[in-house]
Amino acid sequence: MKLRNLTPKQKKVLDFVLNFYEEKGYSPSLEEIAHHFKKSIPTVHQYIETLKNKGFLKKENNVSRGIQPQNKEAEIFLLGYIAAGEPIEPLENPEPINVPLSMVNRPGQYYALEVKGNSMVDDGIWDRDTVIIKHQLAAESGDTVVAITKKGATLKIFKRKNGKIFLEPRNKKLKNIYPKKLEIRGKFVGLIRNQI
Repeated sequence: MKLRNLTPKQKKVLDFVLNFYEEKGYSPSLEEIAHHFKKSIPTVHQYIETLKNKGFLKKENNVSRGIQPQNKEAEIFLLGYIAAGEPIEPLENPEPINVPLSMVNRPGQYYALEVKGNSMVDDGIWDRDTVIIKHQLAAESGDTVVAITKKGATLKIFKRKNGKIFLEPRNKKLKNIYPKKLEIRGKFVGLIRNQI
């Protein structure tokens, strides 16, 4: 399923339905969607029908909250490799992969990277797993992030303590990294286990 097959307005309606469902545990009514977007109910009904026909939603007729997320997949790009040990440059060789829609249902841009190394094994991220990353340039202390240091890109826990910023591996054999310069390129939001 390709998110880029949606128009910007269809994507906004889909994002609203998915976020509402995730936060409240039930679906919005047509009235609530219409109210949120300041649209008429027939217009919203058209959007829902289109999203249903494209396979993003399922809808039970004659049920007030009958709109349900379709647990399908979205297509994002695998941008290369990232070291979970010593930092290395990611390979910029994008190829499309399918990931569960639930991993990328919040607004934003997403991409995937294949992990090389074992520095995050204590968090269950193993060599050759694929990590799903939400592109963002800031992080909270404790977030697992894609960080760029002068040695390249790495996957680590972003930490801020006593005014100092550092990157923490999740492998007892490895030490924290204290980079002089650091750029955040995204936050870890999901994992696809390597089956081989």
